[in-house]
Amino acid sequence: MKNQLTYLFVLLFTLLSGEIVLGQNQPINFESGGFGANWTWAVFENGTNPPLEIIPNPDPSGINTSETVAKFTALQSGNPWAGTECAHGDIGTFTLDNTNSIVKIMVWKSVISDVGIKFALPSGAALPEIKVANTLTNQWEELTFDFSARIGDPNTVGQDQIIIFPDFNLGGRTQDNIIYFDNITFSGGNPIAEPTVHAPNPTLPQSEVISIFSGAYTTLPGVNLNPNWGQATVVSFLTIQGDTTMKYGGLNFQGTELNQNLNLVSAGMQYIHIDFWNANSTELNFFLISPGPNQQSVALVPPGATEQWISVDIPLSQFQPTVNLTEVFQLMFTGNGTIYLDNIYFSTMISDVREFPNSFPSDFVLEQNYPNPFNPSTNIRFSLPEANQVTLKVYDMLGQEVVTLVNEFINAGSYEVTFDASNLPTGIYTYSLTAGDFQSVKKMMLIK
Repeated sequence: MKNQLTYLFVLLFTLLSGEIVLGQNQPINFESGGFGANWTWAVFENGTNPPLEIIPNPDPSGINTSETVAKFTALQSGNPWAGTECAHGDIGTFTLDNTNSIVKIMVWKSVISDVGIKFALPSGAALPEIKVANTLTNQWEELTFDFSARIGDPNTVGQDQIIIFPDFNLGGRTQDNIIYFDNITFSGGNPIAEPTVHAPNPTLPQSEVISIFSGAYTTLPGVNLNPNWGQATVVSFLTIQGDTTMKYGGLNFQGTELNQNLNLVSAGMQYIHIDFWNANSTELNFFLISPGPNQQSVALVPPGATEQWISVDIPLSQFQPTVNLTEVFQLMFTGNGTIYLDNIYFSTMISDVREFPNSFPSDFVLEQNYPNPFNPSTNIRFSLPEANQVTLKVYDMLGQEVVTLVNEFINAGSYEVTFDASNLPTGIYTYSLTAGDFQSVKKMMLIK
């Protein structure tokens, strides 16, 4: 009986004091008897820092008919990152996992700008905020923040504070903006897909490359793959079939510092090679940077190219004249979603594919190999009138794949690749080129 009375007393005290620990599937709804309304909210970087107000819902229509909501006044004199944060412990203590990594918030705004959310540890340490812009004005809208890429990061273990940036406006405000927010919920998301096979093995000799990240080569000394540029991206590494692969989770931007100014011209480098595996990104751009900083980007993600390794060889000429190729000192990716990366290196040529300079083909063409018949190797030429994902494969007469000669994103031009059949028996083989909607198949004969 004594134990039961003690339990009831503790429960009653907890209820009366409002110190209910928030389970991470419960909404922060600012309602009486709910979560958020009785918490201690501090406002920061907002001019005179007017307090966060809990008020009757000014527009109980559409998707939000709640009785009370939070009101934040973003002052014109405040910083773009003005925000509000609950006291440590108000939200309880929690760790990001598959049950709470999708965070949603309802907002009512008169302007279009980013909303940012992040969480902090008792020490105050925090990963950068994730930002999502509203698309509607003067009505309630629910925004979704995907924190699943951060699951497993030590900085998400034991978080006890939520920090909200209701009007993250880097362009600056022309007036005071009032933002209402409500119904912050936590739920599970779909697991992020990851590759089960490693990236294609590079075949160029070490003498023809300057490696930034690749298990196949000795990499450039002093490369910093995760400098602190204020990015929200979570960088981690995993081993796939014995090969180390780099993961960008929750990508917004991510830099790499080379620790020196590379003279790619004197080194004879012509391309930057990248292998990437797209889990769910709809945008991926690569930047080359020289001091200034002077930077130029190239878009990488072809539409619908997900859950497969894609190899790209970007001519360094595409970064000129903006980038000084005699002083390249940084690389950067921008985009969204989760991306896996491997084999980032500068090279003098495209893998085993040789490009014919000053060629401007008007049609897709797969030429007859030469010599034919051959022993033991032969050359295969093809032409592309536009950049495309290209595969060139060889099959035996039973239709079984013998080898993939090319599997990468290649710019417009004419190319040649050598097929070495030293380990194959005499016979007739076919080779097939696929580039977008174009496909062509030809026969060749190996005689030993």
